[in-house]
Amino acid sequence: MRIDIITIFPEYFGPLDVSLIGKAAQRGDIVFRVHDLRDWARDVHHSVDDTPYGGGPGMVMKPEPWGEALDAVVPAAGPARLVVPSPSGTPFTQRTAAAYALEPRLIFACGRYEGIDARVITDARARMPVDEVSIGDYVLAGGEPAVLVMTEAIGRLLPGVLGNAQSAADDSFGGGAGPMAGLIEGPVYTRPRVWRGHEVPEVLLSGDHAAIARWRRDCALRVTAANRPDLAARLAAGPVTAAGSAAHPAAEALDARDRELLFGAGFPVSGEDVAH
Repeated sequence: MRIDIITIFPEYFGPLDVSLIGKAAQRGDIVFRVHDLRDWARDVHHSVDDTPYGGGPGMVMKPEPWGEALDAVVPAAGPARLVVPSPSGTPFTQRTAAAYALEPRLIFACGRYEGIDARVITDARARMPVDEVSIGDYVLAGGEPAVLVMTEAIGRLLPGVLGNAQSAADDSFGGGAGPMAGLIEGPVYTRPRVWRGHEVPEVLLSGDHAAIARWRRDCALRVTAANRPDLAARLAAGPVTAAGSAAHPAAEALDARDRELLFGAGFPVSGEDVAH
C-alpha cells in the first residue's frame, strides 16, 4: 500500500518511522510520502489560507495550492482514494479501517483553520473517490492527529504488519467478521498467576479452549453493555442464530447465552432464538 499525506506540518509525521508501522515501512509493506502543501503556494509568503466569504471567524485554506498539490500527487493514471479528516465527516470505525486496508493507495488531506475550501472536494470527486471522515465527536486544530490515528488503524491490518495475524481478528470491533465483531474486548492477563493478591481467572488456566472462548465472549458482552451501550443495543437488534455458525459467522449472530447476558444488562434481544 502507498499512503500520501498532504500537510503544512510534514514534521508531524515522525511517528510513522517507529513501532510496527515504521518496521512495515522499512520492509516496503507500506510506502509513505509526506508532502508540504506550501510547496504549491505561489505568493512570496507561501500563504495557504484566506478570510472566508460571507464573513465569520477564522481562516479557510485556499483552493489553488490544494488543487495543484492534488494534481501533482495524484496524476490521472492509477487508482487512489482521497480521505479528508473533518469533524463533519462520517465516523471512522474498525470496519472503515478494514475497507481502507484493501485500497492500493490512499491520499490524506490535512486541513487546518476552518477547513479546506469546499470546491477542492467537489473538484477531486470528479476523478477519484473522496471520503470526509471523522475520528470522533470533537474538534482538533488540524487533520494531522486524525491521519496518524487512521494510518495506525489501517496499517496494522495489512498482511505481515502484526506478528500474529490472529491479533487483528481478536481486537475490539473485530474488523467486521471476527469473534469480536460488534463487541469491545474484555480483560486480558499474563504472568504471574497471582499479583498483589489478585488471581488470574481459573478458566484461563484450564486448557479448555471452548470454555475460554465462551468466557472471553461473556466478558466482551458485559464490557460492551457497560461501556458502549450503543453497540450493545445494535447487537440486540441484529439477527439471531447460533453464534459462529456457517450461515451467520459475524458476532451479531447471537446464541442463547449471548441473549441471556444482554437481557441481564438491560438489552432485550429482538427476534426468535434458533440455536439448538
